[in-house]
Formats: sequence, C-alpha cells, structure tokens
Amino acid sequence: MRGARQNARAAGRSTGRDGGTATRRIAAAGVFVISLDSMVNVAFPAMAAWFERPPEDMRWVIIPYVLSYSIMSFVGGIAADALGYPRVFRVGVLVSTVAFAAAAAAPAFGWLVAARILQGLSGGLVYGTAPGWMTATAPPAERGRVLGFLNAVIGLAFAVGPIIAGALIDTFGWQAIFAVRAPMALGALAWAWTAATDSAVRVRTPAVGARDILRVPVLLPASLTFLANAGMFAIWLLAPFYLVQGLGLGTFAAGALFTLTPLGTAVAAPLAGRVADRIGPRGPMVAGLALESGALLLLSGAGAATSVVVVAAALFAAGFGLGMFQPPNMSLVMGEFPAGQQGAAGGFSFMARTLGVVSGVAALSAIFAARRATAGFEPAFATAFTVAASTVAVAAVAGLVRVRRRGRLEP
Repeated sequence: MRGARQNARAAGRSTGRDGGTATRRIAAAGVFVISLDSMVNVAFPAMAAWFERPPEDMRWVIIPYVLSYSIMSFVGGIAADALGYPRVFRVGVLVSTVAFAAAAAAPAFGWLVAARILQGLSGGLVYGTAPGWMTATAPPAERGRVLGFLNAVIGLAFAVGPIIAGALIDTFGWQAIFAVRAPMALGALAWAWTAATDSAVRVRTPAVGARDILRVPVLLPASLTFLANAGMFAIWLLAPFYLVQGLGLGTFAAGALFTLTPLGTAVAAPLAGRVADRIGPRGPMVAGLALESGALLLLSGAGAATSVVVVAAALFAAGFGLGMFQPPNMSLVMGEFPAGQQGAAGGFSFMARTLGVVSGVAALSAIFAARRATAGFEPAFATAFTVAASTVAVAAVAGLVRVRRRGRLEP
C-alpha cells in the first residue's frame, strides 16, 4: 500500500503542475460533452412526434441510457486502473462519437434506443475514468478542489444543455442535439490522443474486490450520494410541469428557471471542494444536504400563487446544496481506496449517484401518479417534493455519523 502511494506521488511529480492541469482539462472536456445529455429532455416532444410514439415511451430514451452508464462507470474505472486512464478514456470518447452519430441518424425508435444504450456504455467509460485520472496528478490535500472542478463542469453542462437544445431543435430538429456532440467528442478525443500519456498516471495495485467496497467507510458516503440524487430528481422530473402548468410560464422562461438548479451546482462545487480540503469533508457535506432538503421542502409548498422569485431561489438553493455535497462526498469515497484503485473508486461513486437518479425516477413518478389520480396536480406535486425533502433530510442526519478507518461508527 505504501509503495503504491509513493509511486502515485512520483507519477504526479513526473507530470508537473502544467501536465496535471492539462490532464484535468482533457478529462473535463470529455465529461462536459457527455453531460450535455441534459439536452435530451427538451427534445422529448419532438421525438415523440417524429416517431409517432406516446409521451410515456420517451422513458426508454432515458432509462436504458442511465442504467448502462451507471454500471459501466464502475467497470470502466476498474479497467482504467489496470490499463491506464487515458486508454480507457479515449475508447469511451471514440465510441461516444459513434453513438451520437447513430442516434442522430436513427430511422426508427428501436434504433434510437440501441444508440442510447451504446451512448450509455461509452459515456460510463468517460465518467468512470475522469475522477481517478484528474486526481492522479494532484496531491491528496487537493483532491477536493480537483473533484470540485469536475462537478462544476458537470453542473455547467447540465445548465447550458437545455438552452442549447431549444435553439437547435427549433432550427434543425431533435437530431441536432446528438449530431452537434459528435464533432465535440472528436475534438476531445484528438486532445486526449495528442496531449495525454499513459505511463505517467498508472499505478499497479491489486484489483478492487468486494472487501474494498463492502466497508462502512465506503458504503456510508455512497448511500448518502444515492439518497441526495434520488431526492434531487423531483426537480428534474416534476419542476418543468409545474413551471409551465402551475405558473403558466412560457417554454423559454420555464427553461431559464429550470437551469438555475444545475447552475447552482456549478457555482457551489468548486467552493465546496476547496472548503473540504481545508476543514474536511463532513461539514460541507452535511451543510449541502441540509440546504438541498430545505429547498425541496420549500418547493413542496409551491402553487399557482407562489412568487417566481421564491421558486427561482429554491431551485438555485437545491442545486447549490447538491453542489456543496458532491465534491467532498466523492473525495471521502476516493480517499478510502489506495492510489492504484482510484478509477474504481471514482466509478463506484458515479454508480451510486446514478442508481440514486434511477431510483428517484421510479419512486417519485409512482408517488406522483398515485396521488394525482385522487387529488390532482398540486397535492401530488407537494407529496412528491415532501418525500424528496425527507429523503435528503435522512441523508443529512446520517452524514453526521463519523466513521473511523477500521469501520466503526462514532456519534
């Protein structure tokens, strides 16, 4: 273990500060292209009309994609530990380019779903590789700052995606949201191919096993990210309907308000990473969860008469809270793995995050549908957001538990 860490430090020194910065920018470029998938939600009406499918069939554009990259992010991280981060990253970006082109050219709905699965598998390789690759050239004391930068890039892509999609779909059709990302991915691939080397960021240690994962210091923070993202999906799932149907906003205004949540994440993540490096991850984690829970609870009381300013503040606060939580949480998980298993650690963290999203979609949509059938939209909206707020509140309370490295809990 000690030898692996010494090798990791040596690898970091061999790249130099400039080399480490370049590595982080390359990885961030790939993650940004993948995270622009927030454009897809805006295209659902156009897709449904093009393929002559009912709205509920659009879930097959999301669920297979999310499940694919959830699993592949962990597998990709393990592969990166064995083969080198740049190699696996390049494969992910290359196959993503093919997947984007295939989706844009889809002649039938089944073709589109298949392209989305391929996109999820390749995107998982990028997500699973990026955290370990970005932190490989940084000292442990700066891990939070690096992961804060990563999460800020994801939040920024989530924020600008719907805005870009609106302009593209109106002008070129839904196919453009995939076609535009193919050359972007090729650019990231060319950058990774010419500027990244394999030898400087690879440290050989035993492959990750069940004993590395099934420990309280790993499972507890992973469960927190699961709950935080499950609760947050109340906004992604229901807020657009409330903004348009409840507040009567136009599509552009609703989209602008909706982007406040990922924008809040993008703003908070770098700050949270720096704070975590200075005072430790526990404080910003719990504070972020508490803020997210409070914002969701505030939204649970939103109705037709609620001020747009209040709604905007709550949407931004929820995203800001998630942004405060994610970098220190990911840093905590990755800190529990040795240097040669950082790919697996980052991939596992992403997998927990994504499984939380899938669970949030399934649970909150079922709760909302059941309540709406008997009480209407507003009570169903309130119930779903109350459940989401309570879920994140449970995570905030659980985050107060201290865990020693031996796996024992402390009050």
